[in-house]
Amino acid sequence: MKSIWGGSREDQNDAGSDRASARNSPNTEISSAPPDEHTRLLPNRVESATYLSPDDPAVSPYNLWSIRITRHFTILFTLITFAWWAIILVSTFVTPPGFYTRGSVFFPFGYASVTLANLLFTLLFFVVPSKAMRIASLIISGLLLVDAVVLISVRQTRYEEGWVGITSVLWAFIVAIWTLVTDRLVEWGKYEEEERLTGRAETRRTLGEWVAVLISTISMVILAVAVFLMTCTLFLRALDAGLAAPGKLYWVDGYKYRLHVYCHGNHTDRTGSKLPTVLLEGGEGPVEDGLWDLADNSIKNGSISRYCFVDRPGFAWSDTAPSPLSAGMAIEAINEALARAGEDGPWVLMSAGIGTIYSRIFSSRHGRNVRGLLLIDPLHEELLNDVGYASRGFTLWLRGIISPLGLDRVPGALFKSRSKEDRVWGRSAYQTGKNIFAKLQENLVADTLSKRDVASSRAIQPQDVPLTLISSGAHIREDSEWEEKQRDLSGLTHNLQHWDIVNDAPHQVWATLEGRELIEKRVRQLVHKEKEKE
Repeated sequence: MKSIWGGSREDQNDAGSDRASARNSPNTEISSAPPDEHTRLLPNRVESATYLSPDDPAVSPYNLWSIRITRHFTILFTLITFAWWAIILVSTFVTPPGFYTRGSVFFPFGYASVTLANLLFTLLFFVVPSKAMRIASLIISGLLLVDAVVLISVRQTRYEEGWVGITSVLWAFIVAIWTLVTDRLVEWGKYEEEERLTGRAETRRTLGEWVAVLISTISMVILAVAVFLMTCTLFLRALDAGLAAPGKLYWVDGYKYRLHVYCHGNHTDRTGSKLPTVLLEGGEGPVEDGLWDLADNSIKNGSISRYCFVDRPGFAWSDTAPSPLSAGMAIEAINEALARAGEDGPWVLMSAGIGTIYSRIFSSRHGRNVRGLLLIDPLHEELLNDVGYASRGFTLWLRGIISPLGLDRVPGALFKSRSKEDRVWGRSAYQTGKNIFAKLQENLVADTLSKRDVASSRAIQPQDVPLTLISSGAHIREDSEWEEKQRDLSGLTHNLQHWDIVNDAPHQVWATLEGRELIEKRVRQLVHKEKEKE
């Protein structure tokens, strides 16, 4: 009768008798060779009378010291990656020394998450190697290599991500290669031990092994898709880097990051009289998305002669700032950027929405150089809790975590013809990691540090500064508290010029023709106040 594990029973018995006789012979020398790959945890079964069953727990690639060492190194790499992942996670809220990135932390965090997931999958399915998993690992390795090349070769992405982003993508690539080699090595070890201990390599799998192969394959395919989407988003970022800023970038805060400053027009009007410069501050979006076009039109029709704006940290072309960043800290950076650009006013401040918080702080700190305040549907400091509530912060953080996948930007570029301008400062700018990170920073300190900054600014605001308030009628009708707070802000100084309510205008008052014309009229009156009074 034949044994299913090798040879006939009679042949195996004869072979066992011969080996036993050889061991009992006085002329046989007993070898004491040092242990090697075939003498680890178990005696050499080739010298045994029978083979083990393939289902025997002793038939394991862990018998090989090379496999055990590989697993120990994989565990070590997992611990290192987890520590790196945790540091980057913390830097989303408070920037540790040396871990600041001028873009956003979401891309490095994304690569760290991919690396950690790759290692965890490898450990979880360590003794169940599969060809599908190796193919997925090979694809991931290739994509990560492309990411590393793009990130390092494009100056803007290299500048924004810094050493943290470069290290994250290179480490992700190295680990992907490691997991690919590990899976192949375990397959070899499994084949080696099965052949040695059972007489042949096992080709069948148990139900549990098939389930493990299925789960590992699905997991690695999902990971490969995620890396592919990150690669597409990185290509979009590299493409957007070709869009030149209309102004100049100036270093601030001890040369940590740069802010974009743009000025247009002349210091004097057509008669040669020097007029104040209108300093614009955007609301929930950058100045470029709305107020920029309005200011350009105001110069063309003679309402104003010159305007400037500084993109807040993380908006449009400006870098992000280290966390935490309060409104007062942002204003100090904006003031420094203006000083480096040689712009010293005098100013008429025009801002909208939450941007009015920043303008008010600027006005209180530079009041003697401010000739007027134009607040468009302003946010009251007591409503900053609507900006800083916890669930909004969590939503922003979650959006930031998935932003490297480009789930909105990639389809927008492919199917909706979104342009570079749309993504940098236009209608798709809110989808970028920088913008999301800036709003998350704003959320984290809105009801604490920023609220304190604007409260103190109200106490020291010069009371003779001319003030004009333009409110959204639609917003007031929807929210009675908003009307109450608008009324309170009308008393911000003792020199209220006008308080206008544009009936059909939304929060972005300039979106309607009536609102746009009224804003241009009121800013003209503030700029030309010596010449035109009602």
